[in-house]
Amino acid sequence: MAEELIRSAISTVRVLVVDDHQVFADALAVRLGAEPDLEARRHAPDVVILDVELGDADGLELAPRLLDGHPERRIVVATAHDTAEVATRSIRAGVRGFVSKDGGFDDLLRAVRGVIRGETWIPPRLLTSVLDDLRDQGDRNREFEALMGLLTPRERDVLACMVSGLDRASVARELGLSIDTVRTHTQNMFRRGCAVG
Repeated sequence: MAEELIRSAISTVRVLVVDDHQVFADALAVRLGAEPDLEARRHAPDVVILDVELGDADGLELAPRLLDGHPERRIVVATAHDTAEVATRSIRAGVRGFVSKDGGFDDLLRAVRGVIRGETWIPPRLLTSVLDDLRDQGDRNREFEALMGLLTPRERDVLACMVSGLDRASVARELGLSIDTVRTHTQNMFRRGCAVG
């Protein structure tokens, strides 16, 4: 009996609910606490159930901070905004599970237990769109990297200044170049396909 209690205590997963709807968060914490392998906790969670909308804040901006220094921690998004776009943003933010608040409690439990096992949980109806979005972003990143590889170091400097909002005259001052030289670098970048002003 004592051995079972020790095994149970060791395998209990600590879950933190982060949601701006207090009634929902409290009810969810009670439900989670009733599960033999889960425990609702405020400190040192193994899993964070996170809403995307936290009042005026974006929960997905909080996700990387929750993971910082805790690579073993898992985040499951529970949201009313269960679109492919939000799911893709969630995955990019480091989230491992994504469920709809309209789904049942069992869906959430499966996602929580799944991410603990190292799985990623996305609703099947969104999965294809999310994978397409991630693949397309990967293709765009590869195209950008290939394009950046065509630029000279000085052209990259000019591009960085322009992306930060400097006009040609300001770029020239910043880099110690003439305006004509900046114009030439800009024209070369246009020819290679960089869209800069």
